[in-house]
Amino acid sequence: MKAAVLYGQDDIRYENVGTPDVKGDEILVRVKATGICGSDMPRVLGRTAHYYPIVLGHEFSGEVVKIGDGVENISIGDAVSGAPLIPCHGCIDCLQGNYAQCKNYSFIGSRTFGSWAQYVKMPAINAVKLPRGVSYVEGAFMEPITVALHGLFIMSFRGGVDVAIVGMGTIGLLTLQCARALGAKHIYAFDIDDEKLRIAKEYGADIGINTGEEGFREKLWEATGGRGFEMVVETAGVEFTEKLSLEIASNKGNVMFIGTPSKPISLEPKEFEYINRKELTVRGSWMSYSAPFPGREWELAGHYLKTKQIRVEKLIDRKIPMEKISQAFEDLKVPGRVRGKILLEG
Repeated sequence: MKAAVLYGQDDIRYENVGTPDVKGDEILVRVKATGICGSDMPRVLGRTAHYYPIVLGHEFSGEVVKIGDGVENISIGDAVSGAPLIPCHGCIDCLQGNYAQCKNYSFIGSRTFGSWAQYVKMPAINAVKLPRGVSYVEGAFMEPITVALHGLFIMSFRGGVDVAIVGMGTIGLLTLQCARALGAKHIYAFDIDDEKLRIAKEYGADIGINTGEEGFREKLWEATGGRGFEMVVETAGVEFTEKLSLEIASNKGNVMFIGTPSKPISLEPKEFEYINRKELTVRGSWMSYSAPFPGREWELAGHYLKTKQIRVEKLIDRKIPMEKISQAFEDLKVPGRVRGKILLEG
């Protein structure tokens, strides 16, 4: 089969590799659509890949073309998305349903060969059938949707309250739609990009606040009567947004950090004091799994795609053949050239 193979920093080649063979509890999926995730960037353009050569890719959907002898819940021809985490299912964390905290896990597209290929294999338990009417392109968004849902579940998000979502990248725009579907009263979207804020409003935000404009703090305090937000979700993972999330939370508020920082973050004493003085509940979220594996996040993501409560068309920068992946990463090096998710189609 053909695959995009990473050999080292900024050295990715589309070439022939062996097609994976499946065993008793595994399935083989012909990849129809797979995304480039922000977490793939340092692996391709930096030196953070676990080993070389490797095939990355963990946001994907496709058609089942082969199943192992022990597979009962999946059939050849099924359209599926793949949950990329492969936990051990035997440690104390797994037995408690905390699969993302498994210390003995593998992961499709980082620790084992992934979906930037014509075919990808995985345990049958990791396959999530796409509901009728959900396209392969939409199915490739299942993983990031579940990341958004998991963060909301971890923070005990509930309907009927106002929520601030800081950062309108892919995860932010999906979190916005998930919060709307879960019954948020009003949604405030924060970003430095007016175009992203426009998309946020199209997808359900009530108010967009550009944090690059002077006076944006006055605008948000006016909107909340000086109180701030009971629920704040941070999705960008940069120092400014991490600090801003603590600042705009209300007394006794809940702050959820979904964004993953790639650089050091330091807090001044007065910034850390937001946590103390307001008695904030500050949580982090990691991946997207719950019991029974892979979890209700995955079932609900499919449901929201089917009912069109989550839409993805405005999140896509382009759809390209997989053999053009090198050009995609050349464009990703240029700030502002890529305005959304790049999808590779098999």
